[in-house]
Amino acid sequence: MKKHHALQLYDYHVWANNKFFGRLKELPKDIYDREIQSVFPSIAETLVHIYRGDTIWLGVMRESSMDGIQASIAQAQEKTKDKSLEEMEKLFRDLSEEYQKFLNNESDLDKEISPEHPQFGRLDTHLSELIQHVVNHGTYHRGNLTAMIRQQGYSSVPTDYVFYLYEISSTK
Repeated sequence: MKKHHALQLYDYHVWANNKFFGRLKELPKDIYDREIQSVFPSIAETLVHIYRGDTIWLGVMRESSMDGIQASIAQAQEKTKDKSLEEMEKLFRDLSEEYQKFLNNESDLDKEISPEHPQFGRLDTHLSELIQHVVNHGTYHRGNLTAMIRQQGYSSVPTDYVFYLYEISSTK
């Protein structure tokens, strides 16, 4: 049976994040938290933002209360404070394992859910659309990371979806 497209997209998200962590570990350590003029003040802060977003949306997909989601935001902020690249990589890995458990236990990835947002109100959507959002959010900010790495004089790593598809097709 073919894997649901949302699961494949999430696998891509994890693959692309791992590619970035691999590339960042090849570069001089000081570029990780060096302050630069960009969308975020540093590569470290960009990774924190991606991590927090992924944490929030897992709570939404689990249909947690807004209070629960707010608490997870505070926990994510505390967890990521002053973390090294290697510590952030572990946090990302642990969070992706939480996602995998959740997604593998979910029988209907196209089920409707209706999260409530204090500012924007109720959204009638599908679980698979929220997975798409998580992936898009990560892709957008990995673009920021690419620009930040290049701004500091180094090449980045290609993480286009098609490169993921080529890689997984070559391992079959």
